[in-house]
Amino acid sequence: MEKQHAWPEDHWSWPVHVSHKHGVRCGQMIWVGGQVDITSKGEVNNPDDLPVQVGNSMRNFERVLQELGCELTDLVKLLCFYVNDGSLDEREFLAMVAKALPADARPAITAVPIPYLAYPGMIVEIEGYAMKAADGASLPRAFAEAPELSPLPATFAKALRCGKMIFVSAQTPVGDKSELVHKGDIVAQTKQVMRQIGIALKDFGADFDDVVKLNRWYVGSGTVEDFEPAALACAAHFNEPGPAATGIPLPRHAQNGQQIKIEVVAMLGEDGSRLPRRHVWPESLWDWTTHLPYKHGLKCHDMIFLGGQVSLDKQGKAVEPGNLKAQTRQAMVHIGTILKELGADYADVCKITTMYEGKSSYDVLHDNLLIRSSFFEEPGPATTGIPLPALAYPSMVIEIDAFAMTEPDRTS
Repeated sequence: MEKQHAWPEDHWSWPVHVSHKHGVRCGQMIWVGGQVDITSKGEVNNPDDLPVQVGNSMRNFERVLQELGCELTDLVKLLCFYVNDGSLDEREFLAMVAKALPADARPAITAVPIPYLAYPGMIVEIEGYAMKAADGASLPRAFAEAPELSPLPATFAKALRCGKMIFVSAQTPVGDKSELVHKGDIVAQTKQVMRQIGIALKDFGADFDDVVKLNRWYVGSGTVEDFEPAALACAAHFNEPGPAATGIPLPRHAQNGQQIKIEVVAMLGEDGSRLPRRHVWPESLWDWTTHLPYKHGLKCHDMIFLGGQVSLDKQGKAVEPGNLKAQTRQAMVHIGTILKELGADYADVCKITTMYEGKSSYDVLHDNLLIRSSFFEEPGPATTGIPLPALAYPSMVIEIDAFAMTEPDRTS
């Protein structure tokens, strides 16, 4: 499919050359890579000043959209990574983001608290998606307002539908009074969150069988024991073959006692019909330590979703343990293998989101960024790279999500 790429004049840049661009427009989708407050030479502006960095990051975000013929009112989803050691109320952070948006934007949102970001002094990174008709017309939206869903500032949507796409903001485990429930119990909280997601989907006439992508943000330190119980509680809601999925451990969530946050993307025909989809699991691919219904890749209409790709074997053991460069190459090879089985290749990728084990360091980001970038010819996809203390399995040090678009499969 034809793409348009964006890199506004004098926009911020990495201090190393990469193939990635800041934004990509393809069909009705606009993908914006993680926007930050740094200079065109890769130097961090306003170190450790969260309100200022949020405002400047969102202004950078708006510039990318404008170069692609869009506005902030076309947003459908924001994914915000922000530094929080537990001292910041997440509602304060959401208010900062809301302040940078027009009141009628109303995207879905996920806020992810992390201990640091890629470059020292950088404390927020915001990526997201927008949607607009090919002829430039704004697309209508519908919103889920169920009181059972996690509360958000009025600027944001608890869940929204635009065209065939349904975006559910990350759900936290809340009860009838919008208060955190089952404190410290990750399995009970997972079941509660999935119940809320089911309510949001039902508002649009959808259910879990319509989900195409799932992201779990759970409290953990990189052990199988952290990963499996909540993974199985979440997976129980899906029939096989299920969606593409990614599970990322965090040192903590913003609320004391909160163990998990889950977001989903679903697709449904505009007439309410279930859209056919094609799933793949290439023979050479890795597996988890327990059986889960998710597949490595799926295509639905013109959208391709990949689960987070890693360097594991078929028993869930790390290949090239602790070796960031080798694992990055292997994860990227897996992405190419999955795309090929779906009739696509690296040129069809619109966005990649990378979580890697490491500190706040230019060198650690560049060690994997340059390798990821080398798999794409210029102009490449939008990208985001987020460091964390640990990932889901021991000695697994990188996980890469990929989103691609191709022409819909022909039906016989």
